[in-house]
Amino acid sequence: MLVVHKAKSDQKEAETFVKGLGEKIRLLRVEQGLSQEKLGELAELNSNYIGQIERGEKSISVFTLKKIAEGLSLSLEELFRMIDPANRDDALGEIIALMLERPVYEHTKALALLKAALEWKETE
Repeated sequence: MLVVHKAKSDQKEAETFVKGLGEKIRLLRVEQGLSQEKLGELAELNSNYIGQIERGEKSISVFTLKKIAEGLSLSLEELFRMIDPANRDDALGEIIALMLERPVYEHTKALALLKAALEWKETE
């Protein structure tokens, strides 16, 4: 049994979070066409350890998460936003939710479209 949190009352929630974190890391890795071995190399971590993280078998430090984020060419802030986005009930929240559903490589395209639309509106 993976012990993620000392308080027994928080154990189940902590296990769920660690499992979700691992799934998100796996999804991002696959979207970028990286193997566990390649991500391990980029993050300077053992590929077996990457696999354990992705399966939710390991609770990791923030520093290890930072190394994984860098291996995925993301900032820690971007990765946190993808893992646990802020809940917003406005248009910006909808935009964020839509973008989080899309693969990372599409974010640049969407940003270019948004910039073009805003510039077009300014010239009217």
